[in-house]
Amino acid sequence: MHRCRRIAMHGTDAGNAATDPSWSRAALYSIVTGVASRRRGRAPVAIMSLSRSRFMRAALAASIFCLASGAVRAAEPYPNGPIRFVVPATAGGTTDVLARVVAQHITQSWGVPVIVENRAGAGGVIGASYVVGSKPDGQTVLVAPSAFGVRSALDRKLPYDPLKDLAGVGLMARSPSFLVVSTSLGVKSLEELAAYAKARPEGVSYGSAGMGSTGHLHAAQFAAVYGFTAVHVPYRGTPEAVTDVMQNRVQYAFAPGPNALPLARDGRLLVLGATSAAADKFLPGVAVVNQPGMSEFDADDWFGALVPGKTPLQVREKLSKEIARILALPEVRKRLNDLGAEPQSSTPQQFDEMLKHYVSTIRQLGDQMHITLE
Repeated sequence: MHRCRRIAMHGTDAGNAATDPSWSRAALYSIVTGVASRRRGRAPVAIMSLSRSRFMRAALAASIFCLASGAVRAAEPYPNGPIRFVVPATAGGTTDVLARVVAQHITQSWGVPVIVENRAGAGGVIGASYVVGSKPDGQTVLVAPSAFGVRSALDRKLPYDPLKDLAGVGLMARSPSFLVVSTSLGVKSLEELAAYAKARPEGVSYGSAGMGSTGHLHAAQFAAVYGFTAVHVPYRGTPEAVTDVMQNRVQYAFAPGPNALPLARDGRLLVLGATSAAADKFLPGVAVVNQPGMSEFDADDWFGALVPGKTPLQVREKLSKEIARILALPEVRKRLNDLGAEPQSSTPQQFDEMLKHYVSTIRQLGDQMHITLE
């Protein structure tokens, strides 16, 4: 681009060149073609023998060359340095585990560090806000659970527009949500839990990963459908909520497979039900919570990747294809299946459409259930 600027400046180089248009054109033509002499005394003679159209073609060629070379320099490869996976939840949860599995494989295949950074708080708003404010170059990625979609639907005061300020990269996994209770609670089924709660005028309490999380929505629905009073106790993440369920500080919670199944297999937690029949793959014979009002939307938890809204589509597609490749690896599928999650992928456009539909559906459901976020 510096050379292009020098081309434009030759017409005002010295002496009376600034007032001699023919000399200015001659200088430009001589630089582009090398035909005319650079010496000021001969240049007008050389250029005057050329037609105006030939000069214009030469000048246009010079302009195109400058623009093209500038575009080549401006286009940077992706990835261009370390990638940051931002997890809007605490370490140890499903989102965190999934992000670290994928990050490890991207580091190996692309040869760049992929750093997983937990930015929990405010129901995922802190982590999402950080990504929204990042440069739209694909180097900062939000790995979000379906709780992000629930919060996007129910919180009308978000500091960002989730459907405009963030753009989808792709779906990563799905997991049924499991209703868990303490082994010391003394209940063995969904009906027994409802009867236990109804027998207590003060009601019972349930935990979740925070206000507006998927677990919050599932647990509030369960109480409403079964007709008992329940108090919501929000935590910073699902692992913390499940820990208090084990110790019977709160009576129940809904948790994705990776947070529920390992503890249930160790006998430290009891699973009473799940949000879909897909749970039978991970825990054969588990009851499905499919009472009226509980099956009107896709109740399974999902996990996906998003980037700042103005990130180029080609960058999103490249990252999406790499994530899909990783999720199809047999060792990755087995790792996630063992935890109770099913790897799934999508294109950026498909994920955008899914999120738009999900937010709309949850917003309607929240209005029906009178769930509001302050």
